[in-house]
Amino acid sequence: MKAVRFHRTGDTDVLAVEDVPTPSAGVGEVLLRIEAAGINFADTMRRRGAPYREPSPLPFIPGADVAGTVAALGDGVVDFAVGAPVFAAVTCGGYAQYVCVPASGLVPRPPELSATDATSLLVQGLTAALILRHAGRLVGGERIVVEAAAGGVGSFAVQLARLFGASKVIGLASNERKRAAVLELGADDAIDYTQPSWPRAVRQAAVGRGADLLPEMTGGATLLRALHALAPFGRMVIYGLAGRQAKPIDLQRLVVPNVSVTGFYIGAYLARHRLIVDTLDELIGYVLAGRLKPQIGAVLPLDKAAEAHRLIENRQTIGKVVLLPW
Repeated sequence: MKAVRFHRTGDTDVLAVEDVPTPSAGVGEVLLRIEAAGINFADTMRRRGAPYREPSPLPFIPGADVAGTVAALGDGVVDFAVGAPVFAAVTCGGYAQYVCVPASGLVPRPPELSATDATSLLVQGLTAALILRHAGRLVGGERIVVEAAAGGVGSFAVQLARLFGASKVIGLASNERKRAAVLELGADDAIDYTQPSWPRAVRQAAVGRGADLLPEMTGGATLLRALHALAPFGRMVIYGLAGRQAKPIDLQRLVVPNVSVTGFYIGAYLARHRLIVDTLDELIGYVLAGRLKPQIGAVLPLDKAAEAHRLIENRQTIGKVVLLPW
């Protein structure tokens, strides 16, 4: 089969399409024929050799969210049939034509849900929903500010915040094209967060109060500014460090306005099987009802994986980037 691997960490030129043996499903596994593989910022971190929670043994096939059909069953698998449409989160191996997945980790995919849309739900959709509902404890009537609101997670967060009852949704985006897209998604306001004064603009848009909830994924100076965009008793949920800069937080900045900062890592949530299944069922229901629209920003063939990584690292995309292995 064809797969994208890297034998050493580095720039995008380390990604190469290679012929590798097709895996065989073991006990309790299925062989999944991949129709679409999602690309995530975490993939670029592993390719660069940046610090990451999970090891990336070389040679390494990236890819954590896949959708396709069941190609073969391992011993003991009775809940799925060959040809069934499914999707799944995997630890690695998504940039390929086939991957083996534990049957317990498969999610049935309704025929109306495309493989490309399904990949966006596994990481971006789940991340947005779990940040809002669980880590961020969003309640109806609150104001939310969404960073990178035209991106994969952000585009879901804007839409879901509205569905979950937020009274005001303010999206942050870096250019006019992305801000227009954010408004189309249903945000009340779209603000340029490349300008250092953006927290003041947020407060003005939020009637002088600021954000009750702000998911943060950039780090560095943006995170420090975001603290000034929080309302009293506001919550910040940190789920990424796309700016690759860590800066210390002045704890006094948290104490006086009674704001809180917490972290989020979706990998830890994946072990909570019932929560994941219920949340995915809810997201799928919204999509099929036309109330939630996955944003697919680029669909590329497998041999364009390096280009896909460049698009993400240069922040040139709106929504999800997907590879098509066939």
